[in-house]
Amino acid sequence: MKKFMTMLLAVGISAAALAGCGGTAGTTNGATQTVSTDGSTSMEKVIGYLSEAYMAENSGAKITYNPTGSGSGIQAVSEGRCDIGLSSRDLKPEEAETLDATVIAIDGIAMIVNPQNPVSDLTIEQIGKLYTGEIANWSEVGGGDAPVVLIGREAASGTRDGFESITGTEDACKYTQELTSTGDVVQTVSTNPNAIGYASLASVKESVKLLSVEGITPTTETIQNGTYKIQRDFVFVTPKNKELSEAAQSFMDYATSEAADEMIEKAGAVPIKR
Repeated sequence: MKKFMTMLLAVGISAAALAGCGGTAGTTNGATQTVSTDGSTSMEKVIGYLSEAYMAENSGAKITYNPTGSGSGIQAVSEGRCDIGLSSRDLKPEEAETLDATVIAIDGIAMIVNPQNPVSDLTIEQIGKLYTGEIANWSEVGGGDAPVVLIGREAASGTRDGFESITGTEDACKYTQELTSTGDVVQTVSTNPNAIGYASLASVKESVKLLSVEGITPTTETIQNGTYKIQRDFVFVTPKNKELSEAAQSFMDYATSEAADEMIEKAGAVPIKR
């Protein structure tokens, strides 16, 4: 998969150089049909699995992916620099005036700590107090006597937007580090015994410890039925009142079909209820 994503990004770079990061290329006489996507880094695995499966069934198709973050992806599709924007947050009212959002999957936002941390469960209230600095020592939530190191995402991140909205910490978090990708959050938490972070469930690795929240562990069942509260949608963003290219619409139809559910699950996300 890593090799595939590297190749996919290389295709995206060359496509951007030739076509200004957007648009659908060649559609007839066996020419390659290119669909450019741009946005959420949390959706890397989902878009990777969907693209790989789609291209395997459509030999003339190329799906490219530019991992820039949700806000940047929304801006890119709004400005016509890509075919489909990828967002791990819902559209804001002003964005929804000119753009459409189609939910393709659900993602649990996992709370993670270093494996050395004895804490295994937190409430949403405790998480909020940790991130606003009201709780500054792990001993206050059942951990050791150590300062809490708060790891989060940069301001444009859909993961951050979802996390702060659910925990009621908008514009109040006192981050120790603000990182540009989900992978960076996981890596940083894995190397710091006092760190806590939030990351897409699909990106969580064995190098970190997954916490339950209010006694509920994020799983397919608990995310679909809503009992795991820290969750958000994975969204395809497209221009409102504007037809997609034939190639982009074909990929969109596949990604929103029941046939895509297996790929979504392989990527560690949760299919929507149909």
